Amino acid sequence: MSEKLKEFVEIPQEFVHDGQQFLVRCTKPSRKEFIQISKAVAIGFAVMGFIGYFVKLIHIPINNILVGGA
Repeated sequence: MSEKLKEFVEIPQEFVHDGQQFLVRCTKPSRKEFIQISKAVAIGFAVMGFIGYFVKLIHIPINNILVGGA
């Protein structure tokens, strides 16, 4: 029974320890890195937006043909 209790207490302790190690290793990005990441995210948003726009643009006429404009 004590083994289960020990395991029950050990798991959160490992999680906290791993979290602390992660935070210690993290560094704040430099201005150049931040701008580069921001540009990549903006390009990704734009590409996904254009894909969604073109899919909708193609879908509307096909839907009208299939449904018959009802």
